[in-house]
Amino acid sequence: MKRSIPYFRIVNVVAELCMQANWQLGEDVIKALRKARKQEDQELAREIIDLILENAIIASTEKVPLCQDTGMALVFLQIGQEVEIEGNLSAAVTEGVKEGYSQGYLRKSVVSDPFIRINTGDNTPPIIYTEMVPGDEFKITVFAKGFGSENSGAVAMLPPAAGEKGMKEFVLQTIRQGGSNACPPLIVGVGVGGTMDKAASISKKALLRPLGDSHPQPHIARLEEELFQEINRLGIGPQGLGGKTTALAVHIETYPTHIAGLPVAVSVNCHAHRYATFNL
Repeated sequence: MKRSIPYFRIVNVVAELCMQANWQLGEDVIKALRKARKQEDQELAREIIDLILENAIIASTEKVPLCQDTGMALVFLQIGQEVEIEGNLSAAVTEGVKEGYSQGYLRKSVVSDPFIRINTGDNTPPIIYTEMVPGDEFKITVFAKGFGSENSGAVAMLPPAAGEKGMKEFVLQTIRQGGSNACPPLIVGVGVGGTMDKAASISKKALLRPLGDSHPQPHIARLEEELFQEINRLGIGPQGLGGKTTALAVHIETYPTHIAGLPVAVSVNCHAHRYATFNL
């Protein structure tokens, strides 16, 4: 039997998630920051992490944004095959983003044309990712993606012979070049496989895994840990001012690919790791 979800239920949930994501830093991020603070031996790095933690408390208590860049809204939908949407799903999500950014007094950062650059005035349209799943689940995740970190991402179409070594070199090169501009400590998402666009999309998905959760496949988990250690040895540190903590986590997602290619994408997110999820 189909489960029906009203249009305005989706609007209201998306609106609430937009505000929650921008105000509330996840407990997994808080925990990772506290752990990093204990491991830092540079006073300035510890002071910066203390300020980040203080900022998180103020944002949550006062219901104000964690960062002035309240991001472009990325909305991930997991839709059960037994779910029926009343009305236009894309329109409901878009209206929810509009309402959330208005109600929450969140900065509107989206321009309608990449060259003419006139602000849309309501932070729409969002970027919507949909995934069909069995059953009657309907899961919504709103990810407020700031562009200080987004501008530090990259995609490479490597030859298959590049292998693990080539993938790791590309990730490290990406962080070396842009990591200090992305407000570290960072969360690094890596997508490997598929096509150019698929690698990019799963690198975003990798960012949404709870910090501390390793990939279930041992060889991928090993690569995550190796990259995590190597990125932190770069010495970029909190806010790019030096220290042991350049990344709080490295997450890798993979997808089957063509015999002739090894697509690799790196998505970077800053310490203001803003996303919120709700199951309808």
